[in-house]
Amino acid sequence: MELYTYYRSTSSYRVRIALALKGLDYRALPVNLVAADGGEHRQSAYLALNPQGRVPTLRSDEGALLIQSPAIIEYLEERYPQVPLLSTDLILRAHERGVAALIGCDMHPLHNVSVLNRLRQLGRDEAQVQEWIEHWISHGLAAVEQRLGDAGYCFGPEPGLADVYLIPQLYAAQRFNVALEAYPRILRVAALAAAHPAFIKAHPANQADTPSA
Repeated sequence: MELYTYYRSTSSYRVRIALALKGLDYRALPVNLVAADGGEHRQSAYLALNPQGRVPTLRSDEGALLIQSPAIIEYLEERYPQVPLLSTDLILRAHERGVAALIGCDMHPLHNVSVLNRLRQLGRDEAQVQEWIEHWISHGLAAVEQRLGDAGYCFGPEPGLADVYLIPQLYAAQRFNVALEAYPRILRVAALAAAHPAFIKAHPANQADTPSA
């Protein structure tokens, strides 16, 4: 498999975690989103792979090009079920998917760089953009906090789909200086993930395209 990725991309980070948790080998192909020429994701070579011009894109072992992190993660779960990301209990699976959707659909898109740049184009200053980011991330994390239990990862002793989404979102929250002290359950999950080899391997600080300074 080949993963077109960017070290700081929240969506790419999710897929890297899923791959690592499942113990799957892949070749990382960095796509520079902030290159001086406007970004490699806007160049014809990458647009031929992913017409939306976003990361991640996964090329499967069969050669299929898959886009959008939820679809890629679902493919990995179905194609490589040996290390499951979802519970066998149907209700718990729905809870896990609910947290993943809350983060992937309602939180992350609102602080995506394209959205923030559009706010700036509409005349919002940096203080207003920061207030926007803090509002939506804090609002989402408060909802996630109420869904989690009092021990282990998001929904049990082993990490799963909800954790795959939560940990990259926390990385984004820290990048944007969003306070996390009000979320003890989430911080518990973050501490567990920080010591887990799969999460360490997938972390933005440990990618080939991470800037050295």
